[in-house]
Amino acid sequence: MKIIENLLEKIMFASRWIMAPVYLGLIVCLIFLLYVFIHEIIVFIPLATSAGESGVILFVLNLIDLSLAGNLLLMVIFSGYENFVSKIDVGNHKDKPSWMGKVNFANLKLKLISSIVAISGIHLLKIFMSLDQYTKEQVILYISVHLTFVLSGVLLAFMDYIIGKTAKHS
Repeated sequence: MKIIENLLEKIMFASRWIMAPVYLGLIVCLIFLLYVFIHEIIVFIPLATSAGESGVILFVLNLIDLSLAGNLLLMVIFSGYENFVSKIDVGNHKDKPSWMGKVNFANLKLKLISSIVAISGIHLLKIFMSLDQYTKEQVILYISVHLTFVLSGVLLAFMDYIIGKTAKHS
């Protein structure tokens, strides 16, 4: 019976590698984001002189939005791979991010929701800059979604705080 248990545990442990192609796919998504980022800049350059202040601000917000989405992808790729597949061994490389190898699942959740709230906030700001293109109901819906993200973040942080407090008393 112990042989079967050991075999089962080895298979289960090895199954974590099934996620590796998922993280490779997310790297491909990061390349798509880079393509969209560069495309946005190339398309905007000829329009820059006639875009006006709000047009330039919307353009910059769009680029920031893409940047935050890319950062979010990187966090998921690095943290997910390190938490669920294998440690990334780059030694003491001078460019190694300080948070790499230190983000556990609880920290990842908070970083993800923070990024989602930031992306949602930027999207909401873009909507406010062109209110005439949206109905009142759409604006209320966007605000509601954003507030839901904010509330989710606060609740996640509170739950992690409570778990941390109860873990210290156990």
